[in-house]
Amino acid sequence: MASAPSEKEHVQKTEFESSFSEKTPYRSTENINAKLANPLLGLSQAKLIADGERFAKSHNLGYLSELFQKGALVAQDPLAFDSLPLLTDEDKEALRHEITHKWSQPRMLYYLVILCSVAAAVQGMDESVINGANLFFASQFGIDPKSTSRDQGRNQWLLGLVNSAPYLCCAVLGCWLTEPLNKAFGRRGTIFITAALSFLTCIWQGLTNSWQHLFVARFFLGLGIGPKSSTVPVYAAECAPPAIRGALVMMWQMWTAFGIMLGFVADVAFFKVPDKPHITGLNWRLMLSSAGIPALFIVAQVFFCPESPRWYVSKGRYDKAYESLARLRNAPIQAARDLYYIHVLLEAEKEIQRGRFHFFELFTVPRNRRATLASFIVMFMQQFCGVNVIAYYSSNIFVEANFTEIQALLASFGFGAVNFVFAFPAFYTIDTFGRRNLLLTTFPFMATFLLITGFAFWIPEDSKARIAVVALGIYLFGMAYSPGEGPVPFTYSAEAFPLYVRDIGMSFATATLWFFNFVIAITFPRLLGAFRPQGAFSWYAAWNIFGFLAVLLFVPETKALSLEELDQVFSVPTHIHASHQLKALPHNIKKYIFRMDVPDLPPLYEHERNVGKIYTAGGSGDA
Repeated sequence: MASAPSEKEHVQKTEFESSFSEKTPYRSTENINAKLANPLLGLSQAKLIADGERFAKSHNLGYLSELFQKGALVAQDPLAFDSLPLLTDEDKEALRHEITHKWSQPRMLYYLVILCSVAAAVQGMDESVINGANLFFASQFGIDPKSTSRDQGRNQWLLGLVNSAPYLCCAVLGCWLTEPLNKAFGRRGTIFITAALSFLTCIWQGLTNSWQHLFVARFFLGLGIGPKSSTVPVYAAECAPPAIRGALVMMWQMWTAFGIMLGFVADVAFFKVPDKPHITGLNWRLMLSSAGIPALFIVAQVFFCPESPRWYVSKGRYDKAYESLARLRNAPIQAARDLYYIHVLLEAEKEIQRGRFHFFELFTVPRNRRATLASFIVMFMQQFCGVNVIAYYSSNIFVEANFTEIQALLASFGFGAVNFVFAFPAFYTIDTFGRRNLLLTTFPFMATFLLITGFAFWIPEDSKARIAVVALGIYLFGMAYSPGEGPVPFTYSAEAFPLYVRDIGMSFATATLWFFNFVIAITFPRLLGAFRPQGAFSWYAAWNIFGFLAVLLFVPETKALSLEELDQVFSVPTHIHASHQLKALPHNIKKYIFRMDVPDLPPLYEHERNVGKIYTAGGSGDA
């Protein structure tokens, strides 16, 4: 648990605050209330106009001085545009339309989202095609986990090692390349490079001739998966408007689920492909190679999208940042407002920077430490909730439940389809119901359905009920996972860190995910052999209960705030957040489950003036 910072650390003043009031992100009182404040509130319109002009002229945007004067005025109070000087009727109509039609966005923004979605689908296929291939290459390469020889335990470990190779690479190398790649090549360049690597290594997998060779090819696949999985959600988060950011960023997981389903489709499609002369195992080779095809679309399309405006700002290239925002927003006034507000809040963010060793600042700076802890929890639990033991080994699980091989592949496809379809509700709920509440609602269900799946293996083998209940438990688990632990972790981690440590923070978060993905993939064949299905699924059910408690105590809500305003959310000390949630849990059980008439608790976060209205954040995000 992060300790409470000193009073000096509590007060993170910006260069703008001294001109209107003394503020702190929170107060050390029993009923603490964190104010999510716009640092421009309180400034006179004359000063805002002067600051907007000064900003434009000092960042190669002098030809847009009048536009940035208007942008500064709007950034102070986004709902008061009708009464602001300088704004034209066209400006006011654009701002009014933004509020009343939040999904009316430029085609370029949606094109960017489609590109990110294809990148996610590539990852999903990379993960799931191995599921069907397991049924064939293991015996061909002499590592059959169901072998009756004394090598059975060894084979189970080796099968897990081959399956987990990309995630080992992601954890120890791939994810940590995110920051240098992004610094050197930008978000788009990093996506281009990793997509090209994904294509090449997928083809390589299909050309291997031993389990050792396949392990090496899959290890290098991690160089394509790791930096891509860190960069794409951040890219989407930095380009999306706050009001719909969660929904757009969660496309990563939704289309990862689609890619997982495509992987199962490929497994079924190539199942009966016969061997050719001098080619043994052509079916599983085509399964593994097919995952590289969607990566070619990314390679061909990524540079048609604009670069992240926040990445340009981090490089001091404000003119390019404005050009990007102008392509991602409906009107110039919106682009000017957003760029100026990003600049204002990033200037405030500099107050918490302490040195050049940004990795250590993930743990030594209180605001960053809380974001790191929360991201660690959601990423860890995405693996230990048990989803990927199904994604990687469902065919083996279904065969264990007395399915035939083709039935096992078809049943696995059913899991992939359920996983994809039930991700759609999160598209609407992630920005309304909230990230945190989705997790707290779904963890208990996931635990229950895993227990149902595991206990079904006590049904006699010759009973059709065993097959039915195993499939039902796995499908119900997918229904609970897809709107909760599916989309939330990448969305949450992509928005939790301040810009100056965002790349290294996302590297840490995704390295955490892929390391525990590696642990899951390498251990499950042996776990299944030692614990039997009943014990293996009960093990992961218990971890879901742990996940519920960890999210309750240590994961704040982040929905619908700008990436920079989240500094105030993470300024609340961990022990105060946990204490508030312990009070909120029984209160909300009484109110929402037993429908009792109980008085409302004071919210943990308070949105100052119009900030809460424009971003529709409201409330504490309690369980």
